Amino acid sequence: MRRVKLTLGYDGTNYAGWQRQENALAVQQVVEQSLRKLTGEAILVTGASRTDAGVHALGQVCHFDMRTNIPDAKLPLALNAKLPPDIRAYMAETVGEAFHARFDAKAKIYRYHIHQGVHAPVLERNARRHVPAPLDMERMSAEASAMVGTHDFRAFCAAGSSAKTTVRTVYECGCERDGAHIQIRIMGDHFLYNMVRILAGTLVEVGTGKLAQGAVARALSGGNRLDLGQTAPPQGLVLEKVIY
Repeated sequence: MRRVKLTLGYDGTNYAGWQRQENALAVQQVVEQSLRKLTGEAILVTGASRTDAGVHALGQVCHFDMRTNIPDAKLPLALNAKLPPDIRAYMAETVGEAFHARFDAKAKIYRYHIHQGVHAPVLERNARRHVPAPLDMERMSAEASAMVGTHDFRAFCAAGSSAKTTVRTVYECGCERDGAHIQIRIMGDHFLYNMVRILAGTLVEVGTGKLAQGAVARALSGGNRLDLGQTAPPQGLVLEKVIY
């Protein structure tokens, strides 16, 4: 028996998120089913991040225990032959039995992608949020910078969270534009339920002038969800990397 750390990417459009569910298809289920087809073992997979329905990943990490002696270098190729094309295994590494994909993570990086223009994008329609109104990047960047530091982010947490504490540390947060493509990048130790999507929705509303500047600071100070914008749709969000 050995423990394997696996790095995955997936298009979350057709899935009810990462976590296994009874009445909907999730990425975790598909990975476990594909591992069973490959090895004949009933393997259970533990992921670093429980991404929501419709959210994508380029650097999701999971771990599992297996008996089958497939070399690390060959495991992603062998597994990809069993996985659907919207889920890809990139790298496998044998790790110590104490390694835990979720609890050992030191930081995660997410990006939220926006297409700003009159017409919605065609090829990127499942990977970017369309915002037809002009966005003020200076205002958005100022709001994003207010996220940095250790704060009580309870205003950025959607109902239904099971988190024991809402205190988190954000190491970096900023916005950048390349033509019609706008990205919000955030790195933190852990994230609350819908935290990044609430941030993205808030930055868009500040950028369009719908929400007054200082919304992030007000929400951090008062803990009031009503100080923030609407939760942004899931398709713009990508789990970019998990850092150990």
